[in-house]
Amino acid sequence: MSMWISPGGWFSLEYPAGWSEFEDSEETFLFYNPNQWNGNFRISAYKGENKDYASQCVAYELKNNPISSLAQVGDWACAYSAETFQEGGAWYTTHIWVTGKKDICFECSFTVAKGSARHAAENIMRSLKVRTGKEGKEIIPIRVLEIGEVNAAFEWVSTTVKKTLTKDFTSQEADIEKLQKLMEEGKIQSNQRTAWESIGLAFGTILENEMEGMTWVSVIDGSREYAALQFGDLLFDPASLIWNKVKSKQSIDLKAEFARIKEEVEKRL
Repeated sequence: MSMWISPGGWFSLEYPAGWSEFEDSEETFLFYNPNQWNGNFRISAYKGENKDYASQCVAYELKNNPISSLAQVGDWACAYSAETFQEGGAWYTTHIWVTGKKDICFECSFTVAKGSARHAAENIMRSLKVRTGKEGKEIIPIRVLEIGEVNAAFEWVSTTVKKTLTKDFTSQEADIEKLQKLMEEGKIQSNQRTAWESIGLAFGTILENEMEGMTWVSVIDGSREYAALQFGDLLFDPASLIWNKVKSKQSIDLKAEFARIKEEVEKRL
């Protein structure tokens, strides 16, 4: 099982090995196994203004949805219902649970082929936890949110390198020199934090490509949530690596940083 923590740190859950998070509609999070599909699990969370909000949501669903009934999944009392439908010539069933705790209400759904078991979804729900905000630093597989940030940084750097240096940026070691020139052009102001952090994340894509076993993760540390690179017990925050040096007016030598990180990685091989 892999842990996932929601943006903002409201709640966490564990999903099965082989599953991943995928993009869905705003405020709804989608998980499934892309290699051997056995259902789509979706979850949405809503925060109310009082501590009875979750129980009110469950009561409302039970009253207004004639096919819903009270069910227990692990520690969660739920309003449960199921709907069967046809799509593309095949039949599917969507199982729906409305549950929650105090001021947070969850709506979970699991769409599977008609007649398939719903155990995978119920196991995810059993792992569901409302977070207190005092859990400390946690490292999880990279979320869709941070994947989007890394991709956006890469696109911005790639476009900027093409425009200013008339060269391509492909996230290879040879591109370190291009990033260095981009920083030294003087066109990025010292207070343009997003630009500097984007350069850091683009530098991170080079580290990932050039060092086998280096993977992107999401780090949740109090109110701060960010993309980082992990290799064994090593954790690198490439966005902060660049921004902190700019902020403190230190010089940046990306080739030296690459060599330093590579040396740390090789010590653990």
